[in-house]
Amino acid sequence: MLLSVSLKQVNTNNLQSEDPLHNTFDILRKKEERNHSLLRLRGLAQAAKMIFDKLKKFDIVFDSPEVNCPPVFSSGDVVSGRVVVDLSGEIRVESLKLHAEGFAKVHWTESRSAGSSTAYTQNYSDEVEYLNRREVLLQADNGEETILPAGRHEFPFNFQLPEETLVTSFEGKHGSIRYWVKVKLHRPWAIVRKIKKEFTVIEPIDINTPAFLEPQAGTMDKMARAWYHNFGQVSVTAKIDRKGYTPGEVIPVFAEFDNCTSRSVVPKAYITQTQTFIARGTMKQKRAVVGTLSGDIVGARCRETWHGRAIKIPPVGPSILQCRIIKVEYMLKICVDVPGTSKLCLELPLVIGTIPLHPFGSRTSSVSSQYSVNLEWLRMAIPEQPEPPPDYSSVVTEEEAEQRNNAVPQPAEDLSGILARPLMAFVQEFRFRPPPVYCEVDPNPQPLNMRPRCMTC
Repeated sequence: MLLSVSLKQVNTNNLQSEDPLHNTFDILRKKEERNHSLLRLRGLAQAAKMIFDKLKKFDIVFDSPEVNCPPVFSSGDVVSGRVVVDLSGEIRVESLKLHAEGFAKVHWTESRSAGSSTAYTQNYSDEVEYLNRREVLLQADNGEETILPAGRHEFPFNFQLPEETLVTSFEGKHGSIRYWVKVKLHRPWAIVRKIKKEFTVIEPIDINTPAFLEPQAGTMDKMARAWYHNFGQVSVTAKIDRKGYTPGEVIPVFAEFDNCTSRSVVPKAYITQTQTFIARGTMKQKRAVVGTLSGDIVGARCRETWHGRAIKIPPVGPSILQCRIIKVEYMLKICVDVPGTSKLCLELPLVIGTIPLHPFGSRTSSVSSQYSVNLEWLRMAIPEQPEPPPDYSSVVTEEEAEQRNNAVPQPAEDLSGILARPLMAFVQEFRFRPPPVYCEVDPNPQPLNMRPRCMTC
């Protein structure tokens, strides 16, 4: 009898162990019990922290000229603020230390093949230090502990940014330029409390610099062909009045499109942004179209002229040209789809600055000392556009993209005499320019019956 009962129990246990549904329920039950245990432990830890940790608030507050507006700094500015420590009870402090840092960093990975069956990942990274400053906010001279009573305590700090040119704060896919302040609170027999807060650095680009006031022009043509038959030539000639603009400005484009083919074409203009990340002699680029302009259809064997067609610069980040490992560049592309061949694109370089064109068009006076940069861009949203910009691949051909990706980066051009300093993603408040004074009016205006042209054909 006992033997039969034991056999039944063994058979029952075997059936339960072989039952997959029973095993699943058992696993779920154990997992739920483990989760409940973790929640209880976390609750006990939080309760203990509330009881024993007397630090109610630990924060960094920067001094700002405007309420509810984050401060913005440039080279040579003094960064000031205070460290706030709010206590529910008396604590002992060994030290309170501040560390200000600023770095440009890039990093990306690429897959490589070492044979038919071997592959590995190649890492690329680099960094440039722009700021490294340390301060002791609280520490006893004899190395003993300092007693802080309950209540709110504020520890002011200030330090000057380097006088040499900094680089504007920036966030990209493969790199960033960041500045921050980190504070550490050391207490005996307690975990070191840390807090970190970033601040923005903006280096102005004055587009009133003569190099940025020079007109930009060019011409390009391409033969339309299919197999061995030529259908004619398409040519583009374009001009803009200057190289430097600020976000929110309108670029008047003067262009002439000569379509000598037997098919219709549609001219378009694009503003493109190229972010370049450089590490160990290799570069990684990210391109995007930020503005578009579509023209009218140019019929077969016809000519179309743009008399200042407007393309607006959206709220984008200004050019970054002086960082060794990160660059942000802009280009105006005037393109035509040529039948039977790749796209015809004429490129005119742009520099997106931060200090707008002076109302009087002065080329010699220092506008940076007369014009204060408005920082409303920090609260501005990108306005709606009638149509989204096209993908970059629709602006350039695969051959052009491959050539650019395989291109070896050239040494950075020395722009110290051109740029006051570079700048990050920032936008100013868009303003209407005042009416021209009498000295700005052309004393010899062009006759109305004369056809306006931007250049000779």
